[in-house]
Amino acid sequence: MAFLDPSLTRPAALWRGLGIALCGAALITLGAKVQIPFWPVPMTLHTLAIFFVAAALGPRLGFAAMSAYLAAGAMGLPVFSNSPARGIGLAYLAGPTGGYLAGYLVSTLVVGWLSRNRGWVAQAFAMLAGLGVVYALGLLWLAAFVPVSGLIAAGLTPFILGDLVKIVLATGLVTGLARLKGRAQ
Repeated sequence: MAFLDPSLTRPAALWRGLGIALCGAALITLGAKVQIPFWPVPMTLHTLAIFFVAAALGPRLGFAAMSAYLAAGAMGLPVFSNSPARGIGLAYLAGPTGGYLAGYLVSTLVVGWLSRNRGWVAQAFAMLAGLGVVYALGLLWLAAFVPVSGLIAAGLTPFILGDLVKIVLATGLVTGLARLKGRAQ
């Protein structure tokens, strides 16, 4: 946990980590709520926020942030994309996008671990690996709602271009943050 000041006491470090994770969860919520007109479907900044948080905070705090986000949603807070219109709480998690949300949780570990102390190319590949996890779990879950013949058309094709753009943006943001952090020290 290099981000923590070694002079902090253990309780202070835990509180600081909790605060950072909650800020990460708030950023993920904001990303889920922002919709941008895009082709072929409107795009949220959900993936961008999750991958940025995972790469910037690392696997532990990235996972904690995503867990806090999912816990808030499970409790009925309207943090998810298109909620409350498409449902809230556990009903939303059990719906067609539940597998993607689980994939995001696992991907925070993948992205956070693979992108630690690495350059922008490695971070981009870490995010691609994380995206693979998201799509694998998402499509597996979606198969319970969509016929297998239409699975790729419903759960991957409309989103892949936007997700690749978000990976480029997230990589740029993490790289820029690292440069700013390097100048500040």
